[in-house]
Amino acid sequence: MKKYCIIFLTLVIITLTALGFSGNFSSTSESVQSEYLRIHIRADSNESEAQAVKYRVRDDVVDYLTPLVATYETKTAAVDGVRAHLSEIAAVASRTLAKNGFFYGASAELTVETFPTRVYGEYTLPAGEYAALILRLGKGEGDNWWCVVYPPLCFAGENANVVYRSKIAEIIKKWKN
Repeated sequence: MKKYCIIFLTLVIITLTALGFSGNFSSTSESVQSEYLRIHIRADSNESEAQAVKYRVRDDVVDYLTPLVATYETKTAAVDGVRAHLSEIAAVASRTLAKNGFFYGASAELTVETFPTRVYGEYTLPAGEYAALILRLGKGEGDNWWCVVYPPLCFAGENANVVYRSKIAEIIKKWKN
């Protein structure tokens, strides 16, 4: 019985360590938030034309970012990579706007934004503050589109080879060996 108690306590400690437990129960959501780089595209207004062109911009920006995002292995690399391409991202958006008859331009920045809880397929991101690529179309006062740049939850096509790993499973596997 004593052996099972020790094994159980060891597994609890390993699990808490893998989740980044630091003595308060909010650390899990903070840990989740620190792993993601989100994207927020704000339309110029809520007029139907401004909303429609927002989705054309989204498509072109996603096409531009997809090959870049595919090379990032960490959130830090993703943030650095996106930061290095902010002017190009804004230029892609501005070209799409102009091609569709909108000449109010676009701006791109990296910042921290508060996001509500969002579900992306089988993944749920809790509400909270996240690092984010903000793309403002014109005044940026309209409804917007949100997603995730890193890991590329919104940038992977249906046939993409995305691999998700479990830190807990890796620790347990290592412990067994």
